[in-house]
Amino acid sequence: MAVENGARWGRAERAKAAGLLMAGWLVLLWVLEGVDTVTGHSLDTFGITARDTGDLGDVVPSAFVHFGFGHLAANSLPLLVFGFLAALGGIRRFLAVCALIVVVDGLGVWLVSPENTNTAGASGLIFGLFGYLVVRGFVDASPLDMAVGVVIGAVWGSSILLGISPTDSGVSWQGHLFGLVTGVAAAYLFRRRRAAPGLGT
Repeated sequence: MAVENGARWGRAERAKAAGLLMAGWLVLLWVLEGVDTVTGHSLDTFGITARDTGDLGDVVPSAFVHFGFGHLAANSLPLLVFGFLAALGGIRRFLAVCALIVVVDGLGVWLVSPENTNTAGASGLIFGLFGYLVVRGFVDASPLDMAVGVVIGAVWGSSILLGISPTDSGVSWQGHLFGLVTGVAAAYLFRRRRAAPGLGT
C-alpha cells in the first residue's frame, strides 16, 4: 500500500491556517491604510494609472492600497469570507490563484481603464475569488465546493453583477470584470488533478 510522505492536514488545521492567513492579510491592509492616512495619503501613488509605463510596477501593490478607511471597510468582509473559503482548499493553491488574479487584473486595469485614472484596492481580487469559488466545485467535481459556490452566488451574485456594470464613474468596473474573468479561469488552471489508478501491495 502506498503512503504519502508527511501527514495530510485535517479540516481543523486547514481552517486554522486559512483563518490566520486571512486575519493577517486584513491586518496588513488596515496597517497600510493607517500609514497612508498619517502620511497624507502618500501610498495612493501605488495605484495604477492607465497606460503609464512607469506604473506597471504598481500592478501588485495596488491591490493592497485603498482610498480611505471607508473604501477598505467595504472590501474587508467579502475579502475575509472569500479568502477564507478559497484558502480551505490549500494555502499554496490559494496563493497561486491570488497571484494570478492580482497580476492579470492589474494589467487589465492598466490597459483599458480611462485615461488619467488612478485605480487601487482589493476589489479586483474579491471579484476574482468570487468567480473562483462559484466555479471551483464544478471543475473539481466536489459536491461540498459546489454547495459553497451556489451559496456564495446566491448571497453576493447581485452585488457582483452591479459591480461589473459601467454605471458608476467612481468605481473601476474594468478591474471588477478582469478580476471576475481571471478568477473563473483560475478555477480551471489550478483544478485538482485526479490521481491515476495504482496498484496496492
